[in-house]
Amino acid sequence: MKNSIVIIFLFVSVAPVFAQKNITWEDLSKVTFTEKYFKKYDDYFLHPTFSESVKNLEGKRISITGYFLNLAPNGAIYILSKGPMASCYFCGVGGPETAVELQFPSKQPYETDTIVTVTGVLSLNDSDVEHFNYILSDCKVTIVE
Repeated sequence: MKNSIVIIFLFVSVAPVFAQKNITWEDLSKVTFTEKYFKKYDDYFLHPTFSESVKNLEGKRISITGYFLNLAPNGAIYILSKGPMASCYFCGVGGPETAVELQFPSKQPYETDTIVTVTGVLSLNDSDVEHFNYILSDCKVTIVE
């Protein structure tokens, strides 16, 4: 009996650490942008200022649903987008907050515009213009039916 209580306590205490938080694109939209000059590129880029609610997601395992985009023929650059390729951030629809960089340990088989839910650890990026403002690492994909 005593061992059962200890096991239940450990499960209840540890379970939230492994759970992911389901978020929406609305959650990621709570960011503002200003133009900032980057000497390395001799150009201006949009610099994000994340809201407190977005900052609270950093380092957490989250899940979000969107359109899978494979941007490189060798499968090295994957993005999750709020909209399909024809109306994504790169095509002038929406802003940087409508796309998330996905980091996988290996090449992914999903076709562009497949609707998926991706679970991973969220990082916020406000300084490296060679990466997206939102980055999910240790990603796992579920196809939405």
